[in-house]
Amino acid sequence: MRTVKVDVAVIGAGSAGLSAYRTAKAAGASVVLIEGGAHGTTCARVGCMPSKLLIAAAEAAHSAAATAPFGVHVDGTVRVDGREVMQRVRSERDRFVGFVVDGVEKMPEADRLTGYARFIDDNLLQVGDHTKVSARSVVIATGSSPVVPAMYRALGDRVVINDDVFDWTDLPRRVAVIGAGVIGLELGQALSRLGVDVTLIGARGKVGPLTDPDITAYAAKVFDDAFRFEARTDVEAVSRDGDEVQIRYRTSDGELRDITVDYVLVTAGRKPNVGSLGLENTSIALDESGVPVYDPLTFQAGAHPVFIAGDVNGVLPLLHEAADEGRAAGANAARFPEVTPLVRRAPISVVFSDPGIAMVGASYRDLTPGSFVTGEVSFEDQGRSRVMLRNRGLMHVYVDKASRQFVGAEWIGPDAEHIAHLLAWSLQMKLTVDAMLAMPFYHPVVEEGLRTALRSAAERLGAVG
Repeated sequence: MRTVKVDVAVIGAGSAGLSAYRTAKAAGASVVLIEGGAHGTTCARVGCMPSKLLIAAAEAAHSAAATAPFGVHVDGTVRVDGREVMQRVRSERDRFVGFVVDGVEKMPEADRLTGYARFIDDNLLQVGDHTKVSARSVVIATGSSPVVPAMYRALGDRVVINDDVFDWTDLPRRVAVIGAGVIGLELGQALSRLGVDVTLIGARGKVGPLTDPDITAYAAKVFDDAFRFEARTDVEAVSRDGDEVQIRYRTSDGELRDITVDYVLVTAGRKPNVGSLGLENTSIALDESGVPVYDPLTFQAGAHPVFIAGDVNGVLPLLHEAADEGRAAGANAARFPEVTPLVRRAPISVVFSDPGIAMVGASYRDLTPGSFVTGEVSFEDQGRSRVMLRNRGLMHVYVDKASRQFVGAEWIGPDAEHIAHLLAWSLQMKLTVDAMLAMPFYHPVVEEGLRTALRSAAERLGAVG
């Protein structure tokens, strides 16, 4: 057992950990990056990129099957080859992972330790059975893992998480997706469009991250028209019979339904990866999840030289946020005891469904009733959307009554991922609805729908933009 001394130890080589390492290194600190699992980041290996590869295949299949309304007829039926679909997903996924791994391998060998880290005390870590690390500061960037409730764990290899989907060599016939959050929506719709018989089972009426009741209800109808989408159910029984799974659930109107599937894909939330860190050996205060109690701006755990960044803190499990948090945590760890709060970018989140879902700024749930007006647009008759036959969507924009500043939006609609960036930039620049309406809108584009929503908000404020 050897002992190494460093200024900063970073636990976890994901998006946050890599950013923390690079930032601390750039600040002149001696740094060691510790990783016990596979390199490649959650995004590249089992998250953002492989899911978009699956979604891209699904969009191709859907587009090919939806040409007739344009007067374009494809002879025969669209055939989806599941093996070819999954081969491309795995191949391109491995390519993205390879880029990340190559970057790690280019780091100085002395800066990399392989093994799971465990606190022995506040400033001493043990890595595997080979190294002790004495660190002046520590960054915990261990990420999160999918939660699989006990009733589904009994299904053995018939229950899968999103990590498993991207290792499939072929597409199954029938899948039940448990959870109507972002991952459930994206994978559920993609699998359905690729010919898989999908039943998506939610619990509380949730549709992705949406909180606006009107937008949520509209979105639920859109997905229910596309595949079997049960947003509010109570699963009463799950059992396995050979390679099949029987699920009995009760719908929101009290109807009891039974389905048989080949796999159950559980997307019911994630938990922080802190269980094996030995935090009980430290004097750090922990919350009910076992995560150090920390300052959400500096990421510092109490008065300790320990910083929590990325998905492990459960605040904003998005790649760009994890990278920002990693940079802030790495800088503060290197400069400790001098710490600087992170100035966050405008909040933005996107669900890569079709139509897309997006949220920018304050959610409807977080706004104070009576403090804002809501501007609205339906994309059903929006010009460019109708031209493309992508005219399903409803958008709400929220504008502060006193300042006339744009404060947030929730919507489902075409090109949501692109419109979200326009709104996030407007929010970060603290623009008023009047200033936004003074910006150019080309014709005919989907963004003209955003202008309609902004005009609606301006009218409700008492002036037409």
